Amino acid sequence: MADPTALLPLCLVVPVAGACVLLALGARCPRWVTDGTAVAVAAGGLAVSALLLHATSGGRVVTWAGGWQPRPNLTVGIVLVADRGGSGIAVLIFALTTVALLFGWRYFDTAHGHYHALMLLFAAGMAGFALTGDLFDMFVFFELMGAAAYALAGFKIEDPESVQGGLTFGVVNSLGAYLCLTGIGLLYARTGQLGLPQLAFALSARGSDPLVLMAFVLIGTGWLVKAAAVPFHFWLADAHAVAPAPVCVLFSGVMAPLGCYGLARLYWVVFRGVLPDTAVHRTFLVFGIVTATLGGLMCFTQRHIKRLLAYSTIAHIGLFLVGIAALSPLGIAGVGVAVAAHAAVKGALFLLTGLLLSRYRSVDELELYGRARDHKVAGFAFAVGALALAGLPPFGTALGKALMDEAGDSPALTGLTLVVSALTGAAAFRVALRVYFGVGPPPSDEPASELTTGRDEEPDTQPPPSTPTTMTVAIALLFAGGLVIGFVPGIGPAAAAFVNQHAYTADALAQPTPPAPAAPETTWTGTGVLLGLLTTALAVLIALAALHTRRVPGWSRTTLAGLHRLHSGHIGDYAAWLAFGTAAFAGILALSGT
Repeated sequence: MADPTALLPLCLVVPVAGACVLLALGARCPRWVTDGTAVAVAAGGLAVSALLLHATSGGRVVTWAGGWQPRPNLTVGIVLVADRGGSGIAVLIFALTTVALLFGWRYFDTAHGHYHALMLLFAAGMAGFALTGDLFDMFVFFELMGAAAYALAGFKIEDPESVQGGLTFGVVNSLGAYLCLTGIGLLYARTGQLGLPQLAFALSARGSDPLVLMAFVLIGTGWLVKAAAVPFHFWLADAHAVAPAPVCVLFSGVMAPLGCYGLARLYWVVFRGVLPDTAVHRTFLVFGIVTATLGGLMCFTQRHIKRLLAYSTIAHIGLFLVGIAALSPLGIAGVGVAVAAHAAVKGALFLLTGLLLSRYRSVDELELYGRARDHKVAGFAFAVGALALAGLPPFGTALGKALMDEAGDSPALTGLTLVVSALTGAAAFRVALRVYFGVGPPPSDEPASELTTGRDEEPDTQPPPSTPTTMTVAIALLFAGGLVIGFVPGIGPAAAAFVNQHAYTADALAQPTPPAPAAPETTWTGTGVLLGLLTTALAVLIALAALHTRRVPGWSRTTLAGLHRLHSGHIGDYAAWLAFGTAAFAGILALSGT
C-alpha cells in the first residue's frame, strides 16, 4: 500500500465493520456463512496488521485522526502511533482471534452472530489499546475490550455460574477503570494534555509532584487489574472457569498481557525521567515476584483444569512484570518473545481442554483420570504444551525467559523464573499424564474444596464422534506458532525502539527523530538452552512426584488452605483487595525514593 498511515485506522475499522455485518445478518444466514465470515474478517484484520508490522520496519507509522497535524505549540486531535511493539501486539491479537473463531466453528451449536460479533469487537478494543497514542483513548479502548469480554465470560446467560463469573469480572475491572479514569483526570488537570507525546513534553518540563505520582499509581492500577497482577487477580480464574474455551485463548493469551503492555508504554513514553528509575524498578519487581509466586502455587494446587491454566497465566504475568522491571531493551525483548510464545502455547492447552469438556462434560483432573486413554495424540500434544509452558527449547517460551533472566542479571530472579516455570509446567504435565495416560494410582473419593474444583462452562454441543478438522488445525497452528516464535529475528531493534521515549514523541509530533539506542542481542545462548532443559526436567520430576505422593505435610496443607480461602469468590472481598493493592502501589513508590 502506498500510504501506510491508512493501515492504522483499518486495523480498527475492519473488525468493527465485520461485527456490525454479523449482528445485522447473523440470525438470517446459515451457520457456516456466519462462521466463515467471522474467520474471514479476523483474517483480514491479521493481514492488515501484518502489513502494518512490515511498514514499521522503516520507522513508526503515525496518523492524526480528522486530518489534524501538529504545529509548533499546538497539538489538537487524536493520534494513532504504530511501532514494531504495538503492531506486533496487533498481529498477535488478530492471529489468536482467527484461530479461536476457527476452533469455535464446530464448538457451538447455538452461537448465531452474537458470539462472533463480540469476538471481533473484543479484538478491535485490544488493537485500539495497543495502537493509540492518546491516554484517554487507551481508556476508551480499555472499556470497549472490557464490555465485550464481560459479555463473552458470561455468554451462557442461562447458566447462573456463567453470569456470576462475568459479573465478578465486570465489577472488579470496572473499579480498576474508575481509578484509571481518575488518574487520567489528574494528569489532564495538571498538564492540559491527553496525548502520550504531549504529556511527555509537559511532564518533562514540570517534573514530579504528589499529584503526578498519584496519577501514575491510579492509571497503573487500572492496567494491573487488567493484567491480573496480585492482589488484583481474583477475577481471572473465575472468568476463565466459565468462559468458553476459545474465549480463554484471548483472555490468557493477549488480554491480560495487554495490561503489562499498557503499564510499560505509560512509563516509557510519559513517565520516564519524571519518576526515579529505582522507584519504578522496585515497584514493578515487587508486584512481579508476588504475582509469579502466588500464581505458581495456586496453579499447582488446582484440579479444575481451566482454573489451573488461568493461575498459570497469573504466574507468567508475574514473570513478565519482572522482565519489565529490568527497565532495559533486553528485558522488553524477553517479555515480547515470552508473551507471544506463551499466548500460542497456552492457547493450544485451552483448546485441548475445550475438547476434553466437549467429550467428557468435565474438566476436573481427578474425575477424568484415565478417561482419555483413547486419544493419545491429544495427550501427547497436551504433554508437549505443558513442557513448552515450563520452557522446553526450542519453543519461544524458553527463549523469552532466558532473555528476561539475562536482563535481570540476578541469580535470585533466575531461580524464581526456574521454580515458577517448573511448577506451572508440572501442573499441566500432571494433567496430561493422569487424564490421557492414567499414570499414578486412581484418585481417592476424598472431597475437594470448591476453590480447587470450581465450576465448568456448560458444553454447547453433543460429544463429537471425532475431532473436527477445524479444531485440529486451530490447535496445530498454535503449536507451530509457539515453535516459530523461538526463531523470530529482529526483536532487539523493536525493543530498543519501544524504550526510546524521545523518538516516540518526535515521530508523533513530526519533529526530527533522535538516534536509536543500540539494539540488544536476542539469540539463543548455551546458558539459556541449559536453563530451559533444567526447568523442563524439574517440571517432569515434580509432576511424577505429585502423581505418586499422597501425604502432604501439615504446615503445607494449612498454608495452601489459607491461600485458597483468600480466593473467596465474594466481590466485596475482591474490591477490598483492590483498595489494598492501590495503597501498596503508592506506598512502594513513595518508600523507594519518590
